Amino acid sequence: MSKANPFPELMRAFFYEWLVEQRNASVNTVRSYRDTWRLFLRFVADRAKKKVAIISLADLTAAQVAAFLMHAEHDRGGTIGTRNCRLAAIRSFFSFVATKDPASIAQCVEILNIPIKRAPVSEPCYLDPPEVAAILAQPDRSTLEGMRDHALLSFLYNSGARIQEALDMCPKAIRFDSPSCVRLTGKGRKERICPLWPETVMLLKKLLERQPRAPDQRLFVNRYGEPLSASGVRFKLIAYVKAAAETMPSLQTKHVTPHSFRHATAVHLVSAGVDITVIRSWLGHVSLDTTNHYAKANLETKRKALEQVAAPVTTGHLSSWKHDTSLLAWLDTL
Repeated sequence: MSKANPFPELMRAFFYEWLVEQRNASVNTVRSYRDTWRLFLRFVADRAKKKVAIISLADLTAAQVAAFLMHAEHDRGGTIGTRNCRLAAIRSFFSFVATKDPASIAQCVEILNIPIKRAPVSEPCYLDPPEVAAILAQPDRSTLEGMRDHALLSFLYNSGARIQEALDMCPKAIRFDSPSCVRLTGKGRKERICPLWPETVMLLKKLLERQPRAPDQRLFVNRYGEPLSASGVRFKLIAYVKAAAETMPSLQTKHVTPHSFRHATAVHLVSAGVDITVIRSWLGHVSLDTTNHYAKANLETKRKALEQVAAPVTTGHLSSWKHDTSLLAWLDTL
């Protein structure tokens, strides 16, 4: 490596020394940052008509970062959330560079000043219990693949687990004896324990009987014994939702992903009257604000709350201030 181009060494130090050794970042964080830089470097190389191997730190300007973020959001069809995740990975690197290469501080500050883009906050799309039942009825449980898919989707609904949390689960994390529960490792390596229904435990037991796994091996695997990927689960779920929509037309207007089962778990717990702090612990939320988002989404809960509020009674008489024309005239002048 030429001393005139410190970028490769800085990139290596960022991933191995900073992310892995000093910050002890999770595998998922490292892979997310890796994917961002893979896309960003190819984007810069195409614009500069260079090979990725000869890109220097000087090529990675704030203008290039802004153009890449625009490309990620519009050309690649990503969401604002994805755009912000890409920016976070790039910012993290240049924050590291500012401490290692003082000559590049001005360039780093320009990039660090690129703002996070605000996104509209929409109501979470969740599944009603009949919709969940319709989807769970689709896998052919006479086959190993159908049994696995049915057990996985049932587990997602029971536990409210994120898809990667479920796919990383090993048999040793499950307590099959009563009271049954599972130990999940979520974001930031935070662990939590979720109770399991007897029906879910039975499904997991039957899956292990038909496809035995060692205590420390992934439970949900493909036909080759390799761990399932999140993209593979999403692909299979699309087919199940399409089939379920034939008997449950309301599914046709919903964008159902594995995360929709997590939303459904949260909303149904709220509807059942479970305390919001218990739901936060169940789902592994850091803040109650995140959990409260589901409390606002449940129409049934809103309807019950409305029934407890009496409708306003109108007397047919105007309020006294409405008779005071001088007051109204004065207000009109404001």
